[in-house]
Amino acid sequence: MSLPTIAFLLARRRRAFVAAALVLSALAAPLHAQTQPFDVTDGRGRTLRFDRPPQRIVSLLPSLTESVCALDQCDRLVGIDRYSNFPESVRRLPQVGGGIDPNIEAIVALRPDVVLLAVSSRASDRLEALGIRVVALEPKTHADVRRVLDTLARLLQVQGDAAARVWRVIDAGVQAAAQSVPRRVRPTRVYFEVSRGPYAAGTASFIGETLTWLGAQNVVPPDLGPFPRLNPEYVVRANPDVVMVGNRSMQSMVPYPGWQSMRAIREQRICVFGPDEADVVVRPGPRMADAARIMARCLAEKAP
Repeated sequence: MSLPTIAFLLARRRRAFVAAALVLSALAAPLHAQTQPFDVTDGRGRTLRFDRPPQRIVSLLPSLTESVCALDQCDRLVGIDRYSNFPESVRRLPQVGGGIDPNIEAIVALRPDVVLLAVSSRASDRLEALGIRVVALEPKTHADVRRVLDTLARLLQVQGDAAARVWRVIDAGVQAAAQSVPRRVRPTRVYFEVSRGPYAAGTASFIGETLTWLGAQNVVPPDLGPFPRLNPEYVVRANPDVVMVGNRSMQSMVPYPGWQSMRAIREQRICVFGPDEADVVVRPGPRMADAARIMARCLAEKAP
């Protein structure tokens, strides 16, 4: 073999080696980035440091379960609360009780890297005392939902703008639902019951914000908070045009004392959402656009 030929082959081999090294470096770069320690600040204002993205997650709040899945990270869930039922794939996961009464032993047995739960959950201290990392998040407004998506994307170290994409779909869907509402609905006064008590969705809640987007007027003012417990007489005095009930455990609308005198009750201007729809309308998460469509349909059918 001539010297020029040998030189040519050596040069080609050297170029191939450099190219392979560049490819390996490019592949390793994201992996290296994911292993760098990072901080996450949760809804309690606590900043937690993680050495690596959690791979085994237990979620104790349905809206957080759905948000993890909306970021295409369902496969990291190893346990859920008894109410998490969407998407369909999560129903095969072990259930560890509810957000208020979780089975601590069952959670520990799943060896989670982190547990997602509501800020109001009393399980945080017990889990943290056992050395389990807890991230508490509890969205109550549209802005909260967007922040939670951003926080989860950071916690999971999801690449790109996944959280922003999910939010754009939600926002566009809510706006589309608003545009579908007939003009006659605009002055409609609405009372939305979240659960028996009555616990209402106030103007300051994500449900109240959606109603405002739809052009309806909430009879529960913002100064009462997002989800106040009301005296039934308050609703009678407010005399709403339409009543919406989003409590999945109260499907046969049982009026409170005095409610028969309300025009909405007398004229059957009531939307009692079935279990599946109730899950959608009361969860502040990726399905808020679906919730807006459900409420828009109720207004179109029941508004005077």
